[in-house]
Amino acid sequence: MECTMKRVGEEYVINGRKWWSSGAGDPRCKLIILMTRAGDMKSRHSSHSMIIVPMETPGITKIRPLSVYGSEDPPHGHLELKFENVRVPASNLILGEGRGFEIAQGRLGPGRIHHCMRLIGLAERSLGLLCDRAFQRKAFKKRLIEMDVIQHKIAECRISIDQARLLVLKAAHTIDVRGVKAARQQVAMIKVVVPRMAVSVIDEAIQVHGGAGVSSDTPLAGFYAIARSLRIADGPDEVHLSQIAKQEILAQSKKSML
Repeated sequence: MECTMKRVGEEYVINGRKWWSSGAGDPRCKLIILMTRAGDMKSRHSSHSMIIVPMETPGITKIRPLSVYGSEDPPHGHLELKFENVRVPASNLILGEGRGFEIAQGRLGPGRIHHCMRLIGLAERSLGLLCDRAFQRKAFKKRLIEMDVIQHKIAECRISIDQARLLVLKAAHTIDVRGVKAARQQVAMIKVVVPRMAVSVIDEAIQVHGGAGVSSDTPLAGFYAIARSLRIADGPDEVHLSQIAKQEILAQSKKSML
């Protein structure tokens, strides 16, 4: 993260670039919450700050919309933004300097659960479309739904969806009962498991649809773009896997000391 802001009197001056600024392309977007480098630069977790920036502030330039698998997702949009000597009141700072990481972590746990809930919905819809196609389509004088290979696909999809759903429910329950910090490992687990599951289920639905599955005649191609992107958004799989492993190693080491 290279976007910075510096305090000048009663204002902060912001310079840098941001890409994947989701929602910035929507004409209804009037404010953005910007994460910048500001605070204790020697501290890993206290060198980021968040500030509210009106979109009409001089110095903000919309560089381009970024596409996701070829779609620019209008009107919502994911923009690349440039900030050149953007001045905003110091009172727009959220919580205080150096508390951006704290704010981000406070919303990421519930936010990741929300992502996973939506992906389970996409997987359920995709399985429904798969079955609809299999009921309607015939090959070698048989409906696809009557073929063992298709039935096995359906069974595997159902197993995967329900496994993922139960893990999400456990993570959500842990947050409700014990708080976000206690659920960190479980949230990391669902952030790995659910997008992978959704990608797999949607891919099977595309396969059963054949050419129609990769066209705009069905929503499956769009579903796939969403699910695949969420293996990167809000932290890539590799980051979550490392976090899961570290917490598991710590727990196991404590057991071995007993």
